[in-house]
Amino acid sequence: MATVLDIAKRNPNAAPVAVSDAARVAGNAAIEKTAELTVVTGAAPGGASLVGLTRDQLKDSLAAIGVPERELKMRVAQLWHWIYFRGARDFAEMSNVGKGLRAKLAEAYTLARPQVVSEQVSKDGTRKWLIRMSSTGPFDKGAEIECVYIPEVDRGTLCVSSQVGCTLTCSFCHTGTQRLVRNLTSAEIVAQLIVARDMIGDWPDAMPPEGAFVPNDGGRFVSNIVFMGMGEPLYNPDNVIAAIGVLSDNEGLGLSRRRITVSTSGVVPQMERLGAEANTMLAISLHAVRDELRDELVPINRKYDIRQLLDACRAYPGLSNARRITFEYVMLKGVNDSDADARELVRLLKGIPAKINLIPFNPWPGSKYECSDWERIERFSEIVYRAGYASPVRTPRGRDILAACGQLKSETEKLRARARLMLEQGIGAEGVYALGTASKPLKV
Repeated sequence: MATVLDIAKRNPNAAPVAVSDAARVAGNAAIEKTAELTVVTGAAPGGASLVGLTRDQLKDSLAAIGVPERELKMRVAQLWHWIYFRGARDFAEMSNVGKGLRAKLAEAYTLARPQVVSEQVSKDGTRKWLIRMSSTGPFDKGAEIECVYIPEVDRGTLCVSSQVGCTLTCSFCHTGTQRLVRNLTSAEIVAQLIVARDMIGDWPDAMPPEGAFVPNDGGRFVSNIVFMGMGEPLYNPDNVIAAIGVLSDNEGLGLSRRRITVSTSGVVPQMERLGAEANTMLAISLHAVRDELRDELVPINRKYDIRQLLDACRAYPGLSNARRITFEYVMLKGVNDSDADARELVRLLKGIPAKINLIPFNPWPGSKYECSDWERIERFSEIVYRAGYASPVRTPRGRDILAACGQLKSETEKLRARARLMLEQGIGAEGVYALGTASKPLKV
């Protein structure tokens, strides 16, 4: 899937968020939130587990237990192989590590993963995990985030989160209405893939759960990563970039950077850095072609308008016809779905190697938005397609387990029974975790 929209019911019981004066514009509408907690960049909350650490962090951990400087590079390589290639859960498994060092490691550290609080499996094979991270201190009970796995015959995509909550306040996005608790560390981001591989048996000599739908092409069950879960990745760039370094290391988890996509609502100052340092694919949550409308749908547009955003896209390092930017466009009835909008979208993207994903919006109880009629979506897609852009219309996955909405289980359970029933029947929240499952471009 190329991008995710997290669309679900606003939580009327959510605590008010703290917003700086500088972020109050256009009638006190907030653009950004401030985090309730701060975690040191790159730190591994809980301190004891080595899972998710970078090579430098592993080196420091080994030095802290007395491993000689001359051995550090070799020992890091050994741990890297066992943690990230083999998926070891116990130091005793590390057969090429000396018994004495294994004992020291076991005394000082663990290979513990974040806790899987719940797993839900959709009838279409999508899996959603509610994951609780270790506590970062006395005021943190353990952050909960969702991670969604979308399998297909020839690939499997994992949607990961970068924040607990979100910095931004997009008007159609559920995570945008939640508090920003804190950024996830690089270790916590990486640990989401470790947990997923544990749960679906994606390690050498491991087996998937009985009856599980996983790719059958002979490759790894998780072949693609998208930063499209909770949070705005480019408001957590240090940890996101560090995590991508671990995820893409060929001696460990080994994902191709061309199979890692980072989605942003338009944090323009960080886009060039992402391309230069992470070298990943880029997705843009666009959703409007006029500044006055995008100011409402995606309020960060008030800081970085469409012109600035598209200029940053044109300058994105490595951009080419082989490395196109994906532009996400949610179809909102009577809001952004006219023929004129489609033609303006084509005009705006002229000269940018791009593909456009049209995303039907499914109304949720209390939402002021409605999904465009199918005939209108077809017409919009036809205009874009005739202009030379692939314009697939996304097919939701995991609707029956609320995997599409990105809403934490703890929040889901707060919904009134009637609203929850509506959601389960597909009438309600409908964010799109539709990686690579888009229908073929509409023929014209």
